[in-house]
Amino acid sequence: MTVSTCVSAAKNGRILIVGATGFIGRFVAEASLDAGQPTYVLIRPGPLDPSKADIIKSLKDRGAIILHGVISDKALMEKLLREHEIEVVISAVGGTTILDQIILVEAIQAVGTIKRFLPSEFGHDVDRADPVEPGLTMYLEKRQVRRCVEKSGVPYTYICCNSIASWPYFDNKHPSEVLPPLDQFQIYGDGSVKAYFIDGADIGKFTMKTVDDIRTMNKNVHFRPPSNLYDINGLASLWEKKIGRTLPRVTITEDDLLTIAAENRIPESIVASFTHDIFIKGCQVNFPVDGPHDVEIGTLYPEESFRTLDECFNDFLLKLEDEQELEKNKVSTKTTAVVEPRAVTATCA
Repeated sequence: MTVSTCVSAAKNGRILIVGATGFIGRFVAEASLDAGQPTYVLIRPGPLDPSKADIIKSLKDRGAIILHGVISDKALMEKLLREHEIEVVISAVGGTTILDQIILVEAIQAVGTIKRFLPSEFGHDVDRADPVEPGLTMYLEKRQVRRCVEKSGVPYTYICCNSIASWPYFDNKHPSEVLPPLDQFQIYGDGSVKAYFIDGADIGKFTMKTVDDIRTMNKNVHFRPPSNLYDINGLASLWEKKIGRTLPRVTITEDDLLTIAAENRIPESIVASFTHDIFIKGCQVNFPVDGPHDVEIGTLYPEESFRTLDECFNDFLLKLEDEQELEKNKVSTKTTAVVEPRAVTATCA
């Protein structure tokens, strides 16, 4: 069954989010709740690790409705979509579950009432980016999902939000979880290739704006705020201003990144292949956003601003100060604990 592409998702339609315990998924779920959307969250049956359980509890406390299931179960997904009258489905799954979205698309197509599907993109335009292996395999899978969505006739939106607003580590550290460097900068190539850096909350906020916007239907939505366009040298200078000192720079060459990628150590090699594509080949900036299926988010919502990278680095600075204060308190407590009372001998003056 083909869903008419002239229908836009209704305001305050019921939204199902898959992968809400992940980094991007959580921001999307929180933004959906902030927007007052009836928000449903799909989680796997069975016990969750403590960090994911805390996320689910937080979303539930804010009003999210928790559903249990997996997107690879077509019959169950059809049942959930119908019973809860879902209008928009947003996927933020990753890793080995990317191709499971094909089964989800089949369920959406069978139900026939879903007004918009956002597959798990939230990065580069996978039809234009071309990383070396092993990163390429992930993009080939995402391209396969795209072709399935387009063939199905289900209205879609692809969110191409580029990089997370932080220092881009290539060695498998999640940028959002690690402070920018405090010892030295690793500069990729000559450090002059630019990329766009988007705060997680903005990814969620602008994603939610697209779900009921007819202008984003069957489009690649690119996040390219000029205020957040930096090269690695610029990032280094910005962080140096925040911490008030200059750090040495170490060059990571193109050959270095390609060597790490070729070692096929998962996931480090995947991250190295993406880093090469971004900061050597310029995959975020080497094409214009002017095709019939492309739209830039800033042109759609010019009244909305992005958090600047400068503001995001202020957050890292505050986190650094908090960690330093905590460490100081630990040292102070430890010192106090090991001090033993000494006998004082009376003396005659």
